[in-house]
Amino acid sequence: MANTVAGTDIETTYFGFHLMLDLYSCDLESLRDEKLCMTALEELPGILGMTIFQPPQLARLEESEDLEDQKDPGGLSGFVMIKESHISLHTFPKRGFVSIDVYSCEPFSKDKAVRYFEELFKSKDSEINFVKRGSRYPKENIY
Repeated sequence: MANTVAGTDIETTYFGFHLMLDLYSCDLESLRDEKLCMTALEELPGILGMTIFQPPQLARLEESEDLEDQKDPGGLSGFVMIKESHISLHTFPKRGFVSIDVYSCEPFSKDKAVRYFEELFKSKDSEINFVKRGSRYPKENIY
């Protein structure tokens, strides 16, 4: 995706596109559901036109009352390497919160990814950050 730098005729190509999505007031059981989270990591790449490079991984940090006053009261963390980069998610059921990253060196539909996750976790509120990365990525090998 090419852009012209303001005030010049220099064209830059971004290396990647990074969606950082935080969903609030999510459904408790969705945030605890290993199968649901694994399904998301398996099917979202195809929905966005991406290719899975390594099978998804998912781990659970057991919820604990001892962690209640700490930042991380337990939940699920998952990751899938895609040919274009990666998708990750981290759920915090007791907080009704999930943090998600979709990073790709190819353009993708930010809106489609946001809608997918908002519906999946039944979110009532979302915080969306979308960053174009690598604006000075070299067009040719330098070594």
